[in-house]
Amino acid sequence: MEQASPDLERILQPAPVEPLGHHDAGLETAVGEEAEGVRDDERPGDGTMTENNFWLKKIEISVSEAEKRTGRNAMNMQETYTAYLIETRSVEHIDGQSVLTDSLWRRYSEFELLRNYLLVYYPHIVVPPLPEKRAEFVWHKLSADNMDPDFVERRRIGLENFLLRVASHPILCRDKIFYLFLTQEGNWKETVNETGFQLKADSRLKALNATFRVKNPDKRFTELKHYSDELQSVISHLLRVRARVADRLYGVYKVHGNYGRVFSEWSAIEKEMGDGLQSAGHHMDVYASSIDDILEDEEHYADQLKEYLFYAEALRAVCRKHELMQYDLEMAAQDLASKKQQCEELATGTVRTFSLKGMTTKLFGQETPEQREARIKVLEEQISEGEQQLKSKNLEGREFVKNAWADIERFKEQKNHDLKEALISYAVMQISMCKKGIQVWTNAKECFSKM
Repeated sequence: MEQASPDLERILQPAPVEPLGHHDAGLETAVGEEAEGVRDDERPGDGTMTENNFWLKKIEISVSEAEKRTGRNAMNMQETYTAYLIETRSVEHIDGQSVLTDSLWRRYSEFELLRNYLLVYYPHIVVPPLPEKRAEFVWHKLSADNMDPDFVERRRIGLENFLLRVASHPILCRDKIFYLFLTQEGNWKETVNETGFQLKADSRLKALNATFRVKNPDKRFTELKHYSDELQSVISHLLRVRARVADRLYGVYKVHGNYGRVFSEWSAIEKEMGDGLQSAGHHMDVYASSIDDILEDEEHYADQLKEYLFYAEALRAVCRKHELMQYDLEMAAQDLASKKQQCEELATGTVRTFSLKGMTTKLFGQETPEQREARIKVLEEQISEGEQQLKSKNLEGREFVKNAWADIERFKEQKNHDLKEALISYAVMQISMCKKGIQVWTNAKECFSKM
């Protein structure tokens, strides 16, 4: 890997960070102490909010190349995979000299590992999605093979967009694991696993249980979950319609190739009309071949829609985490109420509800006062701990809601801007396509008029 120039290292030398293995110097000198992220003694998101896109003002991040490779997987079996070259370059120049670029290779699975880590440690954030692993919503001329060069190229662009989304996020960009993802090629997976994020991940069964057993769900998160479901449904339908339209459009354009061939053959037997027919045939051939570039451009707009199709799942992940927190809060409150009732029953000697302990007392006699006092004391300690725990969970829940809604508002602004821009660009492209079609037929009309 290329290293940054000594001058840059000297002038932009960062404050010391925790040793997590070897880093390359180029990016480290550019972002400095900003990249320290979250230390072990800090909760994610507790750091000071930084200016939006501050990383993108200091460095350029790109996924510049994709390469097909063969190796052995964890089961020691031969496999073919695609590796992507990530390049990071400082945008700051010193004494008119450009800074060298740092580069390393990552597999798609490593991008997945990074995102899974971010989902666990930043549950209140709408974490940017990765591009699709296998092609979905494709029209018939596109390959669904994840090794197809066109698909790999689109996924390369999607992975670059994912890194830029994370780097422009005011909280995620400060994370040390993300920083090391861009700078530490060797042992990066081990560094991620050492964080123990898998142990912090909530089980699917627990999440499903929370969904059905929460008694007082937050109306805002319920509405957000319904919105994410509808967003996913609408975009899925739009992509399916677009694939069907692409199939039909492709057929219509290619039919014009038949016009071109017929006009060319016809021109060979005509003396006076030959030149006009030949020219008209040429225009038809140009028109027929133009659909390949048009549909290739359309795929890029489709990929922008797919990003927000996958963002819908990121929104649901935030809702699920809130449901889990609400479920834990309700269980803690229920447990505390139960202990208070037990303590009251012991203190007054009256049992208001059926319990195994009550039946045992009737069968084997009453407890001695000393035993009852000891139990009351234990319960009082448990009640005190439960009250503290409930208070802590309440504070944690309020903090989660506050941070989550701040990020959801940020996401909404981003979504509105991106989708508006993508749909306008798509409409402009369609208008341009129609104008070219009109021009082709106008040219063909002139050819016919001159015959």
